[in-house]
Amino acid sequence: MAGMQIAGSLSSPPDGAAVIDPVYRQIRDLVYKVSGMYKSEEKLYLLVGGCERRMKQVGTKSPRGYWEHLTAHPSRDGELRQLLNELTIGETCFFRSQPQLDAVRKVILPELAADKTRQITRRIRIWSAGCSTGEETYTLAMNMLEESTALLKGWTVEILATDLNDRSIEAANTAIYGDYALRCTPEYFKRKYFSVVDDKKLQVRPEVKKLVSFSRLNFQDDSRMLFMKSMDLVFCCNVLIYFDGPSKSKVIDHFFTNLNYGGYFFLGTSESLLNLNDKFHLVHFPGAIAHWKPSLGGGKP
Repeated sequence: MAGMQIAGSLSSPPDGAAVIDPVYRQIRDLVYKVSGMYKSEEKLYLLVGGCERRMKQVGTKSPRGYWEHLTAHPSRDGELRQLLNELTIGETCFFRSQPQLDAVRKVILPELAADKTRQITRRIRIWSAGCSTGEETYTLAMNMLEESTALLKGWTVEILATDLNDRSIEAANTAIYGDYALRCTPEYFKRKYFSVVDDKKLQVRPEVKKLVSFSRLNFQDDSRMLFMKSMDLVFCCNVLIYFDGPSKSKVIDHFFTNLNYGGYFFLGTSESLLNLNDKFHLVHFPGAIAHWKPSLGGGKP
């Protein structure tokens, strides 16, 4: 549902581009070490563009000078964070994958509710990982509210939403969206869960926002990842496509560990765990695929 794409990734590299300064490869390796995101040679021009925009902001005229700014300047940590903001932009919308939502509401929630009732635990915890500007997260929250008068009546629902990009988190907290973000949203949900800001903008209502907590999280931060415990559902859609194999496997292992037994993990519709993780069980739903963490009692019937 949510996603992240590298800034400018919808563009093609300029024709007759000059030879890329090798310092940019050093910056690429630094970005990879810090975030897990990797730019192949054919995509390196995207990193160059992001660096050039930041170089103008800090007044550095050469790649070498910017490298020094990222590694030796007193504000290096803050500048690296700004560069990561520059390199990642949100690309998502509300109700991006209806088959995933149908699987959650029609099959997974009833299953989780029945299991938790036996455990006397009336709480559902969801992690929207790589939440971008919040569309996926609020879509999940609205669907949970739809169940709050029946299946989840009397239950506590917590949705933790995280992203690497500070600007995306700020936009998500503001919760104001235009027609493009709302292009797949049914009119019923627009009327029930949004307030009109003006003739072109809608804002998510407070009752939706109160289910959600947004924060910045770097998937490579093992200490933070270890604290994202006791999740029943994890959504990480169209984010890991920008990671290489080792970084991707590491993040997926964290997701597996942080899920409760019997919990579910959703990727984007074109993503797969093939050759990355064999601990999850693949579960097919109409139009959607989920990855299930086996219960202590054994596999799914």
